[in-house]
Amino acid sequence: MKAFLSALMFFSVLSGHVHAGSFAPADPQATPEAVQLFQRLMDLQRKGVMYGHQDDLMYGYTWWYEKDRSDIRDLAGDYPAVAGFELGHLELGHERNLDSVSFAQIREQIQVFHNRKGIVTISWHPDNPLTVKSAWDVSSKLVVKSILPGGENHAKFNEWLDRLAAFFLTLKDHSGVPIPFIFRPWHEHSGSFFWWGKNLCTEQEYIRLWQYTVDFLRGKGLHNILYAYNTDRVLTLEQYLEGYPGDNYIDMLSLDMYDWGPAYFGELDHALGFISGLARERNKLCALSECGGASDTWFSD
Repeated sequence: MKAFLSALMFFSVLSGHVHAGSFAPADPQATPEAVQLFQRLMDLQRKGVMYGHQDDLMYGYTWWYEKDRSDIRDLAGDYPAVAGFELGHLELGHERNLDSVSFAQIREQIQVFHNRKGIVTISWHPDNPLTVKSAWDVSSKLVVKSILPGGENHAKFNEWLDRLAAFFLTLKDHSGVPIPFIFRPWHEHSGSFFWWGKNLCTEQEYIRLWQYTVDFLRGKGLHNILYAYNTDRVLTLEQYLEGYPGDNYIDMLSLDMYDWGPAYFGELDHALGFISGLARERNKLCALSECGGASDTWFSD
């Protein structure tokens, strides 16, 4: 993950006269709970912004997994509306993720947060299946090709997706009903930070990776997931849509953008403008999915 505080926020993109009940997730077999979550978020977007915090329930500035603790709650008196969880290294069969957080504790806190009516988001930074190094290893342009059907690592990738699906299938509420959540895989592909990034595969390979992932999980009976498409910093709508897998695979349009200099706020406003406009046109949710700055006081200032 990045060294900065990250957040996920849903922005108002709907006109006031539209009723959220007229919208539905991309998955035609979406569970009633996933439909309810999608429509709830559509309705909330008309009212304002929902603040989120990655790993908020798992560790904080000075503490590590203290039951029911949250930095946001310590500061603001309540939990964030959105909590993010990371599943990197689940694909390897490890007990802890790449941030050393227990997957058992992640499952527990997803269930607890859902019971509080919070919104759950999940990210996944799988290791490089070709080089057996981290997700940040960008030494080869053949990784995505190698895991698609016909590739030398396709069987390995299916095993990884099997482990991911098996974990997702354990995310149930106290009544045994699958918990609806937002999944944001293959993120920031407009940059070249990860092995699935812009200069590491072709646009068509990236699209196929997205579609294969969603089809695989739906094929496992997972219809409680809302999928978030995500880029890093982009300056045009054309850049944003490079690699877009299609409306049938996406429920949310999102953007990661960190503060790297004086042009930040203008570029952020511009990008959120055309992304939220596209979300409105296509009846999708919209979010600023990661943000932050190098200063310790960036958020407070």
